[in-house]
Amino acid sequence: MNDITRPVLPPVPIAPPPDDPLFVDAIARGFQVLSAFHGASGPLSLGEIAARSGLGKSAVQRIVHTLRHQGYLRRDPRDRGYLPGLRLLDHALDYQRLDPQIARVLPVLMELRRETGERVDFSLRDDLRLVYALRFQSKRGFYSASLIGTSVPLYCTAGGLAVLSRLPRPEAEALLARSSLVPYSQRTLTDPQAIMARVDQARTDGFAIAQEEIVAGEIALGVPVLDEGGQPIGAIHVAGSLSEWDAGSFARSFAPLAMTAAGGLGGG
Repeated sequence: MNDITRPVLPPVPIAPPPDDPLFVDAIARGFQVLSAFHGASGPLSLGEIAARSGLGKSAVQRIVHTLRHQGYLRRDPRDRGYLPGLRLLDHALDYQRLDPQIARVLPVLMELRRETGERVDFSLRDDLRLVYALRFQSKRGFYSASLIGTSVPLYCTAGGLAVLSRLPRPEAEALLARSSLVPYSQRTLTDPQAIMARVDQARTDGFAIAQEEIVAGEIALGVPVLDEGGQPIGAIHVAGSLSEWDAGSFARSFAPLAMTAAGGLGGG
């Protein structure tokens, strides 16, 4: 199972609050510089960071110098620009270590991996996308499917469709209207009505299925994870190979297990 070329899926930019005396512009600009690396395919020069962040080159030069001094950026060993620094991983660790939802999901996901023998993931919703927070590989594991922080859109993924199915229909339609419905593969649905039909089916079934809509040869099942108020905050995914499974047998084998796992975590 191999990756196909994926469109870049950066987070939706957050506009600064108007007339907020507590908002620190300098810190926001620092994160704009760090965010310039989202979707980058290699080191970035100062000019590339400026273009991607929307900041002036002189400001970028000062911010990059500061972040490099603090260990959050580093020079490329071949001197071709800048790369994220090691100390950013400290913050990723803090998020996982201190987030109570991840602490609750971890043993559940480990048990689901044991029961299914397939790849299992837990993702959290960030507006129009899901961000993978926990991942357990199967025997067919591949590089990008092991990376924490990888993000995928709601509209063409099993977990995303499952999340949309637990929102009021008008809210789900509004999210689709704000989404860039680009094809990730020849099998990616981009018609809003067709997508909503799948959302409605997931609402009935309690889970969603996606086949090769992002990764060639992959079938995935997603079940929403709810908070105490019954709002979808993310999803549990089970992913397998279409060389071993069809949609019907995959759903029969794993939907009950994934739904039981997700149901024990949130609002039911």
